[in-house]
Amino acid sequence: MTLNDPLLGVLLDGRYRVEQRIAVGGMSTVYRGTDTRLDRTVALKVMHPSLAGDADFTARFIREAKAVARLAHPNVVNVLDQGADPRAVFMAMEFVPGRTLRELLRDRGALSVRAALDVLEPVLAALGAAHRAGLVHRDVKPENVLITDNGLVKVADFGLVRVMGAADSTATAATEAGQLLGTVSYLAPEQISQDAPTDQRVDVYAAGILLYEMLTGSRPHTGENAAQVMYRHLHEDVPAPSRTAPAVGPELDAIVAAATARDPQARPWDAVELLAAVQRVRRSLPAAQLDAEPPASGRPTPQYGPGEATAVISAPPGLERTSVLEVPPDLLPPVRPVNDEARPSRRAGRRGGRPARGRGRLPLIWSAVGLAVVLLVGGVTYALSSAVYATVPSVLGQNQQQAAAVLDKQGLHGSFSQQFSESVQAGQVISTDPGVGARVRKSDAVKVVVSRGPERLPVPDLTNRPVAEASKALADARLTAGTTTEQFSDTVPKGAVISTDPAAGTALAPNSPVALTVSKGMRPVPDVSGLSKEDASKALEEAGFVPQIAGLLPLGKVTGQSPSAGTPRPQGSTVTITVSLF
Repeated sequence: MTLNDPLLGVLLDGRYRVEQRIAVGGMSTVYRGTDTRLDRTVALKVMHPSLAGDADFTARFIREAKAVARLAHPNVVNVLDQGADPRAVFMAMEFVPGRTLRELLRDRGALSVRAALDVLEPVLAALGAAHRAGLVHRDVKPENVLITDNGLVKVADFGLVRVMGAADSTATAATEAGQLLGTVSYLAPEQISQDAPTDQRVDVYAAGILLYEMLTGSRPHTGENAAQVMYRHLHEDVPAPSRTAPAVGPELDAIVAAATARDPQARPWDAVELLAAVQRVRRSLPAAQLDAEPPASGRPTPQYGPGEATAVISAPPGLERTSVLEVPPDLLPPVRPVNDEARPSRRAGRRGGRPARGRGRLPLIWSAVGLAVVLLVGGVTYALSSAVYATVPSVLGQNQQQAAAVLDKQGLHGSFSQQFSESVQAGQVISTDPGVGARVRKSDAVKVVVSRGPERLPVPDLTNRPVAEASKALADARLTAGTTTEQFSDTVPKGAVISTDPAAGTALAPNSPVALTVSKGMRPVPDVSGLSKEDASKALEEAGFVPQIAGLLPLGKVTGQSPSAGTPRPQGSTVTITVSLF
């Protein structure tokens, strides 16, 4: 496939040498290359030549580079450079050796709950960083989730990224009326219907589909063609994953249902709010449920060995690529043109060109009266409702003072509490209860959770404490005992802790392991009887003792030693050896 590729061997922008084609997508091709200036391997994403002349696609491509370059996050594939020369418009990205989540699912099928959450949480952390930076990914799917060789999860391919609030035409998903860019199995209903602007909640929807697929090994909405899948997104709820995977509990069913709600107002506001909910659920699940294996039917036989994945990976045969999708007209919101024939005729109520006096006026009068009553009742009801109820505004990411001011503006008041968070900066709002967009009585407080930042716990001082007691002290400190090594000690009793790694007082995340170094006690004096003076002296010195020679003719073999062999003694102690000629 790559032998006839004209870019192979080319030096782009005088710096990046194209070496191997490794992926082909809907808008670009990815190559493995070398940055000749820094002598490092990179992934080169090159826009298809047929699109390079399109100003909108080129602008979208450049916007992706600029947008992702703003995200300094360990779970986002880094953009290193962007450029163009007469042969190509390209982007240089971090090269990620590993595989895609799609390849993992194709090999293993459904994942355990723990494995699924181990993938989902860093994906949400990456999307959350994008959302808080004002960016929407809009193409979240297993092909764009990379898992490195050491288990790090990274989100790739922000090719359809949108800047929230952008008004230019290139920032929208639709290429023109009735068309959209994306991957049909992961499109949110509002992306398909195109009846309202989309926001970060389309990523929340796709993340819910992603979780369903990891838990069950299959997509929730399938069909013989794209139109059938679109119809199901619009008209069918995502089923509970526990119907397919009984080990999945109701807590995760609720997470999937919330994330994939067809009404975007019913979803978590962004990936940060969804991540907080997922982490709360994980903490509530027992280990047996987290590690329960999915049904054997969800685990296909591997069909190929693992290869290399890069920032953008081509979909294996039979999988979906990002593409321009035609939306069937019957799925679009109806357009109501003005119809002159539907307008009331000026000749209405006339017979033979003359007014029909008295006829038809009474029903019209009663209709007008009825309409006035309805409007009056509706207005009073709305006024009373507005006086009693208010809509919870978005305060996510704001500090407590800002959140209180926003709630007060809506006639609401907040009940603030704090909670540790690994993903939300200290002082910023993590979540609200009720959630954003919910209707709530103005007399009821909105529960607002503010981040305390990452929780960190000090390592206790375990010196001279027996191993069992030290392990209990670590558990009480919400840390865990890690690896244990033994070492001789002149000052610490045998079986007691000499030191810890990290050292006492170091701040660690909850449940972090702490390695223990345990005393073996004082060193035993080695047995050197029968050795020559030189060999005996060497053996004692290597054991940490100072040899002292006794005897009138120290030329023969060792016939005695003091202290005797096996006696525990501190290092540096003197051991007297007696050497005899015979």
